[in-house]
Amino acid sequence: MADADDVRRLALALPDVNEIDSDGFDFRVANKGFVWSYPERQPGKGRVIRSDIAVLYVGDEAEKQALVLGEPDLFFTTPSYEGWPLVMLRLDKVDVVRLQELVTDAWRMRAESVAQ
Repeated sequence: MADADDVRRLALALPDVNEIDSDGFDFRVANKGFVWSYPERQPGKGRVIRSDIAVLYVGDEAEKQALVLGEPDLFFTTPSYEGWPLVMLRLDKVDVVRLQELVTDAWRMRAESVAQ
């Protein structure tokens, strides 16, 4: 089981990462976000920052769908993220080894997309 502290430790271990001041966590490479706390929006209420859920950059819609359909216990999406290459990850359902792989992949894809 992972948590926000694990996300922070793993993200900050990667090159050229900046943490943006937020109510949860928000990490960027080359000024582009690759992992941050889920800003849950509830009808009739304000936004709630969920540090128990990470939003991860996945690069494209095919990867997003593969994760959401292949591992629905870990990953999900919402209508507000439709068309965006992002998935939400339930941190309490993932181990730290897998989290490291996911955070590193998100960082790599975002850094590569900026370099192109």
